[in-house]
Amino acid sequence: MNGTISIRDRVHSDQLATRKILVAIVAFSVVARVLAALYMGNTVEWLPGIADQESYHELALRVLGGHGFSFGETWWPITAADAPTAHWSFLYTLYLTVVYAIFGPNPLAARLLQAVAVGILQPVLLYLIGRTVFNRLVGLVAALLGAVYIYLIYYSAALMTEAFYITAILACFYLLFRLAQSQDSHPWRLAVMLGVAIGMAVLSRQLFLLIVPLLFLWVWWARYRGGAKLPFWQTVVVGGIVVLMILPFTIYNANRFGRFVLLNTNSGYAFFWGNHPIYGTQFVPILTTTGTSYQELIPDELLGLDEAALESELMQRGIQFVVDDPGRIALLSLSRITPYFEFWPSADTGLIGNISRVFSFGIMLPFMIAGIIISLRHRKRGSFSTQPVFALLLFAVVYTIIHLLTWTLIRYRLPIDAVLLPFAALALVALWFRLTDTQIDPVTGDTI
Repeated sequence: MNGTISIRDRVHSDQLATRKILVAIVAFSVVARVLAALYMGNTVEWLPGIADQESYHELALRVLGGHGFSFGETWWPITAADAPTAHWSFLYTLYLTVVYAIFGPNPLAARLLQAVAVGILQPVLLYLIGRTVFNRLVGLVAALLGAVYIYLIYYSAALMTEAFYITAILACFYLLFRLAQSQDSHPWRLAVMLGVAIGMAVLSRQLFLLIVPLLFLWVWWARYRGGAKLPFWQTVVVGGIVVLMILPFTIYNANRFGRFVLLNTNSGYAFFWGNHPIYGTQFVPILTTTGTSYQELIPDELLGLDEAALESELMQRGIQFVVDDPGRIALLSLSRITPYFEFWPSADTGLIGNISRVFSFGIMLPFMIAGIIISLRHRKRGSFSTQPVFALLLFAVVYTIIHLLTWTLIRYRLPIDAVLLPFAALALVALWFRLTDTQIDPVTGDTI
């Protein structure tokens, strides 16, 4: 009896200690992100990597003023004044509109609200993912890395989709892991939460729609190989919620453009510009640095089209670039590897950009790679494809390939940074165990 009580007390004590550490990590995370928000202030101006916040700010003011989703002047990509636009995330624009309606057109209020929200959620979700995939200690280290990761701090205060998008992706993975384990006591509530998380990720960036089928195939495979009942109805619920979240904007787009536009009108532009022959076989992340504007590349005969019609035409021409010269496209795609994974300082980048790059991805990349190697060495033969590690790596590989085939910027890689932080945490824990001669398996947390 005494032994049982002792074990129970020890488990409770460990849980209490974990909770206190996690609270401290979350507190630091929130403070760091609030300081970033205060640094960016109550104005919206150009800053490295977050120029799009000017567009979201102006668009929210237009919606608040009763002009709908439009701009008062010709705007990126090549949208005429007062013409409808679907180029930007409806969800994030509405977030800014609501905040401005309550607090007035004060960007700082929006920055602070999202800084606090993601400052809490990102480290908590990284802890839950790290604990689920590996063990509790790795989860705590993953939460700490998320709290101090400069890129995540920087973008948490930017008036752009990245902060909420990355947070939604982390939530998707944690909930998917719970669904795959088929041991949740509230499967329908889990399905609803997962549907909302996926819907928020898709409404932030429609690209995530390409990833969703792969992740659900993995869930079904994991359940099938584990001998559990296949999650047919949960999948239907998740899919239904995602459709319901997208459908209002699809109808809205059809009414404005007179054609089917699922969500946003940015894929065609990105694919056309990203694969244009002007690059040859060497991609340039920001083409304007060469003295050529993106708008100059659009054929004159297409300039009279509205945003949706132009996007459709550009997608067709982008596909034709691939058909006409697949060899060039292959080399061009390979050339995107360097800017996509750039971790060293650059003369073309300002102080903030170089600090963010070197002291986040630059430091963490070796540990991410080491953590992946460690997890692969510990994989269970015959069942690796059903493990959460496989799902995380599948996402990282597929997401990378999508951007290498289209358009590459460092901020497009940030979701991968986030999901790889648990691997970096694993490597750090393994290193600590090695230095202290601790006889514990860093992957499982079991005594060796």
